[in-house]
Amino acid sequence: MRPAPPYRAHTFCSHLGPEPTPDEALEDRYLLKAIAWPELPARPAPVPLNQTSDPVHSLFTVLPSKGQKEWHVGDQLEALVHMHDFQGSPKRYGGDFLVARLHSPDFGAGLAGKVVDHLNGSYSALFPLLWGGSAQVQITMVHSSEAVAVLQRLREERPNRVFFKSLFRSGELSETTTCIPCLPLNYPQPPLCNYTNLHTGEPWYCLKPELLSCDTRINHAMGGYENPLYTNQEALLFQSRINIKVIIHTSGPDRINVLPQKIDETELESSTIKAEPDKYTPSGYYYQGTWRPLCGTSVRQFNDSSSITQCLTGKVIHMYGDSTMRQWFEYLSAFIPDFNLHRTKNVGPLMAVDFKNNILMNYRCHGPPIRILPVSTSELRYVADELDGLAGGPDTVVVFSIWAHFTSFPIEVYIRRMRHIRQALVRLLDRGPGTLVIIRSANFVAMDQTTSKHSSDWFSLQIDTVLRTMFKGLGVVFVDAWEMTLAHHSPHNIHPPPPIIKNMVDLILSHVCPDKKKS
Repeated sequence: MRPAPPYRAHTFCSHLGPEPTPDEALEDRYLLKAIAWPELPARPAPVPLNQTSDPVHSLFTVLPSKGQKEWHVGDQLEALVHMHDFQGSPKRYGGDFLVARLHSPDFGAGLAGKVVDHLNGSYSALFPLLWGGSAQVQITMVHSSEAVAVLQRLREERPNRVFFKSLFRSGELSETTTCIPCLPLNYPQPPLCNYTNLHTGEPWYCLKPELLSCDTRINHAMGGYENPLYTNQEALLFQSRINIKVIIHTSGPDRINVLPQKIDETELESSTIKAEPDKYTPSGYYYQGTWRPLCGTSVRQFNDSSSITQCLTGKVIHMYGDSTMRQWFEYLSAFIPDFNLHRTKNVGPLMAVDFKNNILMNYRCHGPPIRILPVSTSELRYVADELDGLAGGPDTVVVFSIWAHFTSFPIEVYIRRMRHIRQALVRLLDRGPGTLVIIRSANFVAMDQTTSKHSSDWFSLQIDTVLRTMFKGLGVVFVDAWEMTLAHHSPHNIHPPPPIIKNMVDLILSHVCPDKKKS
């Protein structure tokens, strides 16, 4: 018997495309469990603002070191957060979206902490101590639990709050219609043009033009944003500098001094920091402005054209995704003077060729949904289809970043897209052993009331969790943009600043050309 679908959204999103296989339905339920968020206690709605989480009234405390009076490199620091509402009353339930960072401007150091929700209004922020000297704790409330509940509702009930358009043209006659991937259950069924991908079954529909046929569609573009979405009461939950990304203050010192690592005389050979089962280990941290992964390949510095060219000689690099991936392409193509950049528009496709050193690098945006300037439908291709056209092999590098344009849609839309890409990657790795696959995760963005509706960090967190879970164990390399943007001192931006981009590119080049002298 076919397992029941994991859940039914209030849209046709879960009904479009091929029916999931039993294994896919099982994975759906596993993924939904991985991103499950604490529910609010039942109470009359709407909840008054003064009874919601207030970062100004909330406090955190750095807990004393366990069993000693001092901290050493290798220890784990814990901060306890107590959330209060605008009346100063303690919160009694969880679900607030908090993030934590440990940093030291003196050392150009920073790392992302782990926040544990105790479901009673208190939270623990955990940090491994990875450098000696000063370290300062920073806790930020991204959204209150009440705001997260609103975002959950918008994601399921208003999936078309970002919509798209296409131009149809035949001779001198042209028409523009709206295009969306999700049709609400109570939506009157007008004539539609069905542009479902024949290979993967990815659904995409446009309203049929009144006079032209469906095969006269010539482009895809961003349409606009659906409004209004919040009630007046809900809008109060999304106020900049009040309850969106506001720092929580400490009830005592927020800085500690970290002493050198204590080394047991009987274990002098084990002088490096090692992950322990009961300790949180981030993917890496910054020190002197340089990203240092805690596992995997050592990062080399590629500071000039010659070092980058030497690394990429004989390589073919295929980049797919959104503008956060295009940043990498633009960084590399600008850094290597021998590259001849053939650029059409910001939307691509882009190509850079170095004939002398036998280097080919290209970028192509992913298929819809993508909020973009008008792009020809002939250039708008699905990543899974592109991957199936690659031969692969030891000289091929595949890099992709797909997340920012899926944040406004029900999560099953993203799961379905990643499933098709994963299947294509498995086929690629099977026929082209040695192909290096690098996946860039989501990152933090600048947020206000408007952008929270469709691009909140909470949406990105859910997508990022799904991404990591689905590609775990596939033998791919992850660039943890989530931690790299949280740990850095720069303000959050959907397009991270140059220092972060350089660290990301150094990381991927270190995987392309690992330092053989280091283990």
